[in-house]
Amino acid sequence: MSNERGARFTDRRKGRIMSKTEGVRNMEASGSLLCCPICGKGLSREEGRYFCPNGHSYDRAREGYVHLLPANRKHAKEPGDDKGMSAARNRFLSGGYYAPLLERLQALAVERTGPEAVVLDSGCGEGYYTQGVWQALTQAGRTPRLAGIDLSKPSIRLAARRLRAGEFAVASAYHLPVGTQTVELLLNCFSPLALEEFRRVLRPGGAFLYVVPGADHLWELKQVLYDTPYRNQEEEIPYEGFTYEAVVPVTGKMQVAGEALQDLFQMTPYYWKTPKEGAARLAALESLEITADFRIHVFRRS
Repeated sequence: MSNERGARFTDRRKGRIMSKTEGVRNMEASGSLLCCPICGKGLSREEGRYFCPNGHSYDRAREGYVHLLPANRKHAKEPGDDKGMSAARNRFLSGGYYAPLLERLQALAVERTGPEAVVLDSGCGEGYYTQGVWQALTQAGRTPRLAGIDLSKPSIRLAARRLRAGEFAVASAYHLPVGTQTVELLLNCFSPLALEEFRRVLRPGGAFLYVVPGADHLWELKQVLYDTPYRNQEEEIPYEGFTYEAVVPVTGKMQVAGEALQDLFQMTPYYWKTPKEGAARLAALESLEITADFRIHVFRRS
């Protein structure tokens, strides 16, 4: 979809090339950050649908989101997190357990954007961090334009309900429905690292905030679930097209009890690969003090 410089991408339907200038012009003319997944033209919005100049039209759901994942790019009938996992994560995050991470992301977003920030949250899930960044920017006097994409339809539905001011689409990070070099701040929290697409959509000098778990993240939970738990591997990898600026640690303890403890379990990958004995040990607990350990890798687009 993009070359190594991230300056152009191909219109697959007609085989033509769209320049970064045209990508920006399409976004400004359409009033939407989103592009047509078929021809790459900027989408316009009206009640009930998105549409492009070439006649491709996409229905807007009642919540306001749009489905921009073509059938030939779906690798499962219902890709992404299911309804139960999405609901569990939404409840847990809404409880404020990861608020320290959100607060640090908010500060970084304000530091690294201008007055009319264009923000993309790739793998936005239920929109918890998306909404938080939007709130921080507006409170700082900015006028942000913000979009979030995720493979999971249940997650995107919740995100669209959470933040009416944003645009949300069911889409793949590896085929972002966003114009070339239109994004000033790209946020990625625990989601696929689609570097080629990230290089394409970010403006030169744009910021990329990449959140990954630290070595001790959820260590006590893993001690309950597994007989031989493991710590996460930490790496600092330079990526082509990006300048490494910082690694920001966010670490603390949280007391998790009752339904929230099961929600935390269900929203993690451990839910699908934990032995029955480990899940039973967790279910028998009323509460657990757990380490939340994150690393925010801060990059600048070269």
